[in-house]
Amino acid sequence: MNGFLEEVLDKILSQNSSLSNHIFILPSKRAGTFLKNSIAKKATKTEFAPDIWSIETFIEKISGLSYASNIEQLFALYNTYLNSKPKEIETFYSFSKWGQTLLQDFNEIDRYLIDTKKLFSNLSAIQEITHWSPEAPKTQLMVDYLLFWNNLDAIYKAFNAALLKQNKGHQGLVYRTACSKLKSYLEENKDKTFIFLGFNALNESESIIIQQILEQHSSDIFWDIDTSFLKDPVHDAGLFLRDHKKKWNHFISNEFKGVSNYYSESKKIEIVGTPKNISQAKYVGNLLKELKEKSSTSIKNTAVILADETLLNPILNSIPQEINSVNITMGYSLEKTPLASFFKLFFELYITRNSKGWFYSILLDFLSHPTTTSYLNNKEDNNSITISNAIKTKNWSYITPEKIKSVSKDKNSIASLFQEINFTPLSFTKRCLTIIAELREIYTEQANALALEYLFRFNSLFNQLSTLLKEHNYVNDLKSLLSLYNELLSSETVDFRGDPIEGLQIMGMLESRNLDFETVIITSVNEGILPSGKSNNSFIPFDLKIAHGLPTYKEKDAVYTYHFYRILQRAKNIYLIYNTEPDVLEGGEKSRLITQLLTDEDKIADITEKIATPEVVPYLKKDEIIEKDIALLTLIKNHATNGFSPTSLSNYIRNPIDFYKRNLLKIDDLLAVEETVAANTFGTIVHDTLEDLYTPFIGKKLEVNLLNEAKKNIKPLVKKHFAKTYAEGDINYGKNLIAYNVILRYIERFINLEIDQVKQNSIKIIGLEQNLRVTLNFPELDYPVILKGKLDRIDEENGVLRIIDYKTGRVELKNVSIKNWEDCITDYSFSKAFQLLCYSVMFDAKNPISEIQAGIITFKNLKAGILKFNTPKGPKKSAEDALINKETLDLFLVELKRLILEICNPNIPFTEKEV
Repeated sequence: MNGFLEEVLDKILSQNSSLSNHIFILPSKRAGTFLKNSIAKKATKTEFAPDIWSIETFIEKISGLSYASNIEQLFALYNTYLNSKPKEIETFYSFSKWGQTLLQDFNEIDRYLIDTKKLFSNLSAIQEITHWSPEAPKTQLMVDYLLFWNNLDAIYKAFNAALLKQNKGHQGLVYRTACSKLKSYLEENKDKTFIFLGFNALNESESIIIQQILEQHSSDIFWDIDTSFLKDPVHDAGLFLRDHKKKWNHFISNEFKGVSNYYSESKKIEIVGTPKNISQAKYVGNLLKELKEKSSTSIKNTAVILADETLLNPILNSIPQEINSVNITMGYSLEKTPLASFFKLFFELYITRNSKGWFYSILLDFLSHPTTTSYLNNKEDNNSITISNAIKTKNWSYITPEKIKSVSKDKNSIASLFQEINFTPLSFTKRCLTIIAELREIYTEQANALALEYLFRFNSLFNQLSTLLKEHNYVNDLKSLLSLYNELLSSETVDFRGDPIEGLQIMGMLESRNLDFETVIITSVNEGILPSGKSNNSFIPFDLKIAHGLPTYKEKDAVYTYHFYRILQRAKNIYLIYNTEPDVLEGGEKSRLITQLLTDEDKIADITEKIATPEVVPYLKKDEIIEKDIALLTLIKNHATNGFSPTSLSNYIRNPIDFYKRNLLKIDDLLAVEETVAANTFGTIVHDTLEDLYTPFIGKKLEVNLLNEAKKNIKPLVKKHFAKTYAEGDINYGKNLIAYNVILRYIERFINLEIDQVKQNSIKIIGLEQNLRVTLNFPELDYPVILKGKLDRIDEENGVLRIIDYKTGRVELKNVSIKNWEDCITDYSFSKAFQLLCYSVMFDAKNPISEIQAGIITFKNLKAGILKFNTPKGPKKSAEDALINKETLDLFLVELKRLILEICNPNIPFTEKEV
């Protein structure tokens, strides 16, 4: 197919034998590559190629200035701001937040050649009227606020003068300067013919420059517009071109060139809705595969146009293997590379560090980053894992460089990343460059070409930062440096290499200007993306923009409408894909441009609509079933001979799969730092403290004076066991301090209640934390079964033997009351009763009993006293019996045997229970 550039080129070649004295000006550099290729194809003799420039390059050449980078502009503006001597000077970090908006306004003001004195005067007056009554006397606050707006014109002029002194300018200043220097430029280039191609919306500077060139030179301009849009008085796609045709003097006597009539031709238009961005990417991948299968050459004339350029990565991952040639116009954003996140974490390490060191979570994130892993690890040692495990096992909430060095073997790498000093912005930048140099050696040895490319770009970025910091002393903390780093990073890309003419083309909306493809696939055709919608990133109010001829969001929408319809003009196969799931951040409903297409009576016959959703295979969750093979039966046997604990058996009652994973496979919870005291740690500290307090009383009767004396040891013992159980965790503040005081209160209240009991009863301590073990021989099994456990306390109250279990969690009386014996091995809510009976069986095996009581003391309800195991007595099941005797144990052993035989039975699989 013949595209716009080829058609224009044919017309120019028909009138000119040579193009060597021509200068072609296009909206973008991308179109210039295709134009150069077309000229090469059509050339019939050897001659000098014409100059082909983008409009920005052309304006730059006229002005004699070079474009200042955004960062250079920001520093120059901040310096101008300081020279204006504001009463309250903002830091560079604070200034950069609103300075960018001011830069955009200055840029737009100059591109549209606005009378700045009048504009800023209006803006100042608006601010005064908006915020305060002009008749009321002004306070000092009001005066200071309005001073900024009154000084804007002076700041603007001083800022432009500072850039001009360096022979540089922001885009608007370069454009304004070009207007003033155009006459001299044209005199120097009298022999040149200027050809302007494919323009649409022009700012005032561009409009004046192009019109003057057309009037004074043998030059020409070719628009790229379809008759359908140009003649329609309300269609936004032709808004600017209708205005140019009407207002430009050149078209009074000259033809309006570049008008075509392709849009009215029959087309295949598919409008496809897919849920979410990844579905769009997958749909594009499937679509490309189908196109490739239909015609192997069709892909060469196909373009995927991304209205939302963040879709690039998922689109690349969705391209089918059958397509082996892809050209990507846009670069891959440097801020999406692994090194970007590495340096971001490195910044955060030193920005968030306080007097206690680094908080563990950010340090663990940094240590787990792939780049950190490559940097710290060598062939012998995995230092990042060593340090991470040390943080978790030692329970460090805050970590200093000394702590890291104490557990690491590679001191040099550790010293590079983790330092005690407070970095200045310049020293931090130098440290980053040192890390880059060391990473270069690592990646060179690994022959990691892509990582080396990333390193090169980051090396350039930090060298640029270093140069800026040496020239300017405004950046005086790491927060400001991070803001500057992010600003530089956002504008940097890693460019793809490839043949720009061959293969599938992937590009953004702006790169598609002047280019035509037979098949186009446009993604993210959603409101808020295409067009981008209202955005008011400006200090200049909407009404003031209209009054001075500055563009608003309305003009921006018309620009997007033109680009959209221009892509459709010559295309034969069009696929418009949108996200069906409205999202405030990612764009809203399908674009108004789709709705406009659907209301076009001339095109409705060409359009098909559909919703494409991923194939959903319903997954019916089934209870997990694990059959017992020889290996699993061996694990069960080993566990049985080593010893079932009441807790492990309770795990089985709760869910056999939990028992399988935790007790047989030994899959424990992941090792992690306890930022605050965990429930199990809390319970361990209570148990250990009570054991130390009561150990001197073993074999003795409790007395009030002894218990009062023991109360004095509560604080030192709790601190001791915190230090032992909570590793090196800090209990001096926050939730940990609360937990410490709660434990103190629990134990003090427990002993106070014990004192009240001792006053009325005789209590003798028999044993504490006794490890018990009993062998159960079942004829059905060819190996012995061990039942083991630790009894928290055995005592005697008024001659009655008691087994007591401490619980720091909540337990109620119903949890230790058994009505039906089978409940204790089938219903987990009776797990506490089950554990008490297991302890009773073990105690009886060592010290045969006639009667015993077993109960739980719950620290969350100490007033309830001992919650004693009980079971209904007699056939009527009315009276409760809190005594455990031989008959009780025999009844329980029947159920216990049934439970253990079920676990060991090879024919009964472990079946998941709903918890």
